[in-house]
Amino acid sequence: MKLDFAVVCDYALIDQYGKLSVLGIFQHIWVAKFPAVHPRLHLVLRLKGKRTEVGEHRVTITLRDSDGVEVLSGNGTVTLAEPPAGVTEVEAGAVLVFDVPFPHPGRYAFEITVDDEVHASVPLTVAQSPHLPLPQGSDPA
Repeated sequence: MKLDFAVVCDYALIDQYGKLSVLGIFQHIWVAKFPAVHPRLHLVLRLKGKRTEVGEHRVTITLRDSDGVEVLSGNGTVTLAEPPAGVTEVEAGAVLVFDVPFPHPGRYAFEITVDDEVHASVPLTVAQSPHLPLPQGSDPA
């Protein structure tokens, strides 16, 4: 079993035929102030395996800051379905949606574990925007 890819994006979906669509891949977030919450962050995974690996596989996602402090975590399963005759490689996608808290600026990473083995770390940085939002009704010119 291998993790083919993992990305953070604005939106993703898997259609009824298993096709994965991903929009707005990023690795940096600007926020107005800390602590902050990024609503509806999508973490997208695609797992690939051999025909012998058909079935359920445990997946754990842990977001840690640069000091290794756990910010959030969750777990579940991904199921690799039986492929058509003659197909030797199977794949499954997963789209996980989180409201992600960021207590302070800095580097973070989503650690992805499949069947108790770490497969990837997806980096993410978060910083306060250098541009303060304009007060309501003010003219930027």
